[in-house]
Amino acid sequence: MLAVILLIGIAAAATAISVTHGLASARIDAASSELAAALRATRTQAVVHGAERSFVLDTRNDSYHGANGREVTLPRGMRVGITSASMDQGRDGIARIRFFPDGSSTGGRITLESGRRQWHVDVSWLTGGVSVVDMVPK
Repeated sequence: MLAVILLIGIAAAATAISVTHGLASARIDAASSELAAALRATRTQAVVHGAERSFVLDTRNDSYHGANGREVTLPRGMRVGITSASMDQGRDGIARIRFFPDGSSTGGRITLESGRRQWHVDVSWLTGGVSVVDMVPK
């Protein structure tokens, strides 16, 4: 009887750990999708209003501002970095990707990291198109 209770306890602990990791992974996947959606919304605003719009990323606070100006903070444990035009890189950890009325942009790559996993959110300079690539470690 004691052995059965011990086995049930081990199985419950393993299940709890698995569920916790699965929820964290889903939260991080959602964060990369939301970031890509905010970039697309910023591009759309530039085209609709016929004026340049900027997507602003704060690498020190792991947060960003899209077209609506609302600050979004990434999930705890997730780090963010950006590769963009040198004129759009600030010394204070603030960087931006600009979108123009014709749909084009200054382009760039935002890298999200959590543990060993990475996501690349790429913005095409020519079309302003946004794509997300999950860089699954091998």
